Amino acid sequence: MAAIDIKNVVKKYGDDAPAVNDVSIDIADGEFMILVGPSGCGKSTLLRMIVGLEDISSGEIRIGDKVVNDLAPRDRNLAMVFQNYALYPHLSVYENIAFPLRLAGAKDDAVDEAVRKASAILELDEYLERKPANLSGGQRQRVAMGRAIVRDADAFLFDEPLSNLDAKLRGQMRTEIARLQKRLGITTVYVTHDQTEAMTLGDRVAVLKRGLLQQLATPRELYENPGNLFVAGFIGSPPMNFLPARVKGTSVELPFGTVELPPEKAEKVQDSDLLIAGIRPEHFEDASVKEDTSAGSTFRATVDVVEWLGNEAYAYLPYEADAEVQNQLDELERDLEGEAMRNQLVVSLDGSSRIAEGDEAEIWVDSSRMHLFDAATGENLTIDLDNAGRVPEREQAVRS
Repeated sequence: MAAIDIKNVVKKYGDDAPAVNDVSIDIADGEFMILVGPSGCGKSTLLRMIVGLEDISSGEIRIGDKVVNDLAPRDRNLAMVFQNYALYPHLSVYENIAFPLRLAGAKDDAVDEAVRKASAILELDEYLERKPANLSGGQRQRVAMGRAIVRDADAFLFDEPLSNLDAKLRGQMRTEIARLQKRLGITTVYVTHDQTEAMTLGDRVAVLKRGLLQQLATPRELYENPGNLFVAGFIGSPPMNFLPARVKGTSVELPFGTVELPPEKAEKVQDSDLLIAGIRPEHFEDASVKEDTSAGSTFRATVDVVEWLGNEAYAYLPYEADAEVQNQLDELERDLEGEAMRNQLVVSLDGSSRIAEGDEAEIWVDSSRMHLFDAATGENLTIDLDNAGRVPEREQAVRS
């Protein structure tokens, strides 16, 4: 096992904008690191530079105590699991797993011991004589993982390994990968565009957009303290609500009424006529079922649509946005590959709520969980910058 240190790495193709732009990430020995972002953000390119399938335009990648910029993939001692499994159809499961050992000239006894150990870990013993065509998608992915395990590599690299599986199987494989990584304790870099995978698997998550690192933090920190509008919109389902906001002192005027900011947040924001407030759906509630509403603020609004799911419900409340706020939300929608930033507030309600479509309801909001973003740059103005894992101001300047 080994740590992976990525320093100011750039990847350029001709005169185009960099696919990866001055990215620095330190991956600790044994850490499970997720690279996440929409298509074209540079996550797979960065992974391929780590393994040596892409040249590095500038910067440095170090694995353990060795700079690997000029090393061939075979000399980096890394095991990669691909999206399409990359199995040999004419070989049995046993021989697919054994292939890297055969290639390295290992003796038969050593090959057999390693294959059977990996097979036991991945529960593949009964499939060892089958060909890949006779396996399910999940079983094929486990075979690909077995081939990585037997290599005794310094790190595992996963390139969107679950993209070809159906939703139920993806959930099962997420659990298997998490257990395997914890059991082996091996450094792992995992690329995905699925924020659910990012939030459930990673020790830390690096969020990328257009080749730039947006934030590097634990899943909880990304969710609770997003560094900018993009991270706030990308992480979370349903996504965070974004509303036009005007601040005066400790009061924030929203389309539905005025709420009070707690002092520790109010002191970070100057009076402004145009900010974007971000509040997650679960930080609202039907005031009539909330036992204590004193900790937040309440407002009245007309409910357009209600979706009742049994244990909870989602209420949708339309609003109008200022032109500058709408421009920022339109850009965010493009960055999020069409994830609609419609002018509506999504409110999560307890399943016992009796709010119905067309009602003018009293809604409670936990204003202490509200974030305020600069409408021009998207920067989050209300988080603790020292603990949020946000990227340095140098990269903020590049983005803006």
